[in-house]
Amino acid sequence: MTHFGFPYRIGSDGITQSASEDQHVVQLIQQILFTRRGERRNRPEFGAGVHEMVFSENAPEIAAAARNMVQANLQQWLSPRLEIRGVAAEARDNLLLITVQYRHTDQEDARTVTVEQAL
Repeated sequence: MTHFGFPYRIGSDGITQSASEDQHVVQLIQQILFTRRGERRNRPEFGAGVHEMVFSENAPEIAAAARNMVQANLQQWLSPRLEIRGVAAEARDNLLLITVQYRHTDQEDARTVTVEQAL
């Protein structure tokens, strides 16, 4: 099954760009992680607000809070489709790397995706 690509766009052939199941899951995770709370008018509670953590102190307590916040948001918005098994966050130079371990609810195999965001 194919899905609409995110962000929504029309290709040079005039057809809506699509995404595979794996690409679609990565795009869903990116939408949740990098949407600021209150950014969506009709769903102000949507989003993990990772951008807000950029200027936080680099301490183990803050990292643990960020992991818990990200995991809770992913579970809240993706639980019908995915089982979130773990989240790790790392700031490296000017990149924020978030690794998510998940399993599709209708499949047995676990998968891992790392999402990068320039700071």
